[in-house]
Amino acid sequence: QVQLVESGGGLVQAGGSLRLSCTASGRTLSTYVVGWFRQAPGKERDNVARIGRNTGSTFYADSVKGRFTISRDNARNTVYLQMNSLKPEDTAIYYCAAMGATGKYDYWGQGTQVTVSS
Repeated sequence: QVQLVESGGGLVQAGGSLRLSCTASGRTLSTYVVGWFRQAPGKERDNVARIGRNTGSTFYADSVKGRFTISRDNARNTVYLQMNSLKPEDTAIYYCAAMGATGKYDYWGQGTQVTVSS
């Protein structure tokens, strides 16, 4: 079983950047599809980015395309989410998750808060 820990959240002004990290223990993260999700108050949790296993194929939600970049550092067993040109509507708790053999995101981190001020 893989354990995930997010870090890198914080308060930033609109137009600024943050890099979130999702570090795994227990298993090799490169063998999992990993997604970044976010949940704003009163809203559903949305998948904003995803990276495939060893091929590294990526997916982005339209709302973040061109501003966010998901990447892997296999040596650090970590997946990153680089967030540029941040907007107040990006404010949310960001979670990373790993997809298990079920095809569902079975493993979740505890989340990290991102707040973008206008």
